[in-house]
Amino acid sequence: MSRSRRDFVWIPTFAVLVAFAVPWPLWGVDRVVAGLPVWIWWHVAWLGLCAVLFSRFVRSGAWERGMGRRPESESGSTPGGDRP
Repeated sequence: MSRSRRDFVWIPTFAVLVAFAVPWPLWGVDRVVAGLPVWIWWHVAWLGLCAVLFSRFVRSGAWERGMGRRPESESGSTPGGDRP
């Protein structure tokens, strides 16, 4: 299976997401913003970033290529045409 160079960009992207999922820079910080600890806001922002990047990952077709399937845009089928 051949993969484009764009697909290999996702590997370090997800490695960075995993590395910073834990708020390392905020350990020992007791600061509160809008009634919640700063580390909670870190997680809220981080999960938003993860959702946006995962959406781009799926839309790029890298998910289908990684699973050994052809993306719908390349297969020539109509969107939702062969789905139940």
